[in-house]
Amino acid sequence: MTTRNFCGRTRREFLWQSGGGFAGAALTSILAGDGFFSKANADQKPASHAFLPPDSAKAKSVIFLFMYGGPSQIDTFDYKPNMIGMDNKTIEVKTFGRGGHRNEGRIVEPRWKFKQYGQCGKWVSDLFPNLAQRVDDIAFIHSMTADSPIHGSAMLMMNSGKILSGSPSIGSWINYGLGTVNENLPGYVVMLDPKGGPISGAKNWSSGYMPANYAGTIVRAKGTPLLDLQAPEGVSRELQRELLDAIKENNVSHLSSRTNQDELAARISSYELAFKMQQSAPELVDISDESQETLDLYGIGNPKTDDFGRRCLMARRMVERGVRFIQLYSGGAHNDDNWDAHGDLETNHNLHAGRTDKPIAGLLQDLKRSGLLDSTLIVWGGEFGRQPVAEYQASTGRDHNSYGFTMWMAGGGIKGGTTVGATDELGAAATERPLHVKNLHATILHQMGMDPNKLSYFYSGLDQKLVGVEHVEPIKELV
Repeated sequence: MTTRNFCGRTRREFLWQSGGGFAGAALTSILAGDGFFSKANADQKPASHAFLPPDSAKAKSVIFLFMYGGPSQIDTFDYKPNMIGMDNKTIEVKTFGRGGHRNEGRIVEPRWKFKQYGQCGKWVSDLFPNLAQRVDDIAFIHSMTADSPIHGSAMLMMNSGKILSGSPSIGSWINYGLGTVNENLPGYVVMLDPKGGPISGAKNWSSGYMPANYAGTIVRAKGTPLLDLQAPEGVSRELQRELLDAIKENNVSHLSSRTNQDELAARISSYELAFKMQQSAPELVDISDESQETLDLYGIGNPKTDDFGRRCLMARRMVERGVRFIQLYSGGAHNDDNWDAHGDLETNHNLHAGRTDKPIAGLLQDLKRSGLLDSTLIVWGGEFGRQPVAEYQASTGRDHNSYGFTMWMAGGGIKGGTTVGATDELGAAATERPLHVKNLHATILHQMGMDPNKLSYFYSGLDQKLVGVEHVEPIKELV
């Protein structure tokens, strides 16, 4: 007697139909990697209309210098001379930070002196004596705004364009749109501060609803670049290749759905990349071939600047090797381990500016002398700025401020020596040419040769975009 299951099939029919799908699953993964399927499938590729004419692409790589915690704009690059002499004066000013909405506060005037630099005459505080020498290469945005004054949601917005988790980060969008240049290295690299990662952690470099191979890869500046990168002792590369082939075969044999096929493609891509990186990554972090003059330029060897300088130098080496998007975090963990200056403003900002000023200036100089600055877009900033008034009754600390703060860009077709937008006389809110984080993202995509309003990914029945549904313009004054 033939036994049938509840679907009306014999066991023999079930096995035959399932077996016939194994090869199809493997073929699906291969074809998906070549962009064979339509946009409704998960491994889609962006449509051709999402790209600008070839000569519009000014940048090939992005280095995002993320000052986690929120630097104070009026103590760094947004010069407010009218505040001098107003220290401790209580005034009416609308603010919104972690302490909620307030209508008045006690002025904390800028704690560092400003001087003019460069042919453009840009005012820069004494916090950045080295970076001040590069202002003619930099375009400053003084009227940036964001939707949240809270670290977690503001970080997600700066990284993914949304205040809620689950969306791809900008590095994922760039790698989705442009693909990788060097198949032996990740296209999207994140380098964290030794103090730890930022709030919300990996959500900030997640690929969201895109396949996992678009997510950021954490790389370390010292020691083994990736955890578990080295093969166990006694395991040869030949054996690793055999194991990789076995993983493919075994995973294919368990597939039955499109979701599983997508997971397999991402898993195999990750194994393949790790296999290739065993040779490429150690060479990446080996800076023994750099001259002493270059090491000094980045502040490598100086305990204060060695870590960030080493990561900036590695960012340059990644750009040389075709890595599309590199994000370096200054600051980690909580409180004064990052730029979040709620208590002692001077101690906090002296610490973090002192660690980053020389390395960033060295990075700009090194890229420029090698000709790479023309094709490398540098972005500097935090998730928001800080208020002009004190948070507490007896301190110089400032609360968060998303109403108006400063970011800057350089290289990659950006017009150096320029300034866009302005805040009020206290630096509390953007008043001239207010710009949103979405405008920053649109500018980055534009400089990389993509139309920010057409680059999309089909998910949950919608054409999802980094910049959202409404049309968003790049910051045209900068390009």
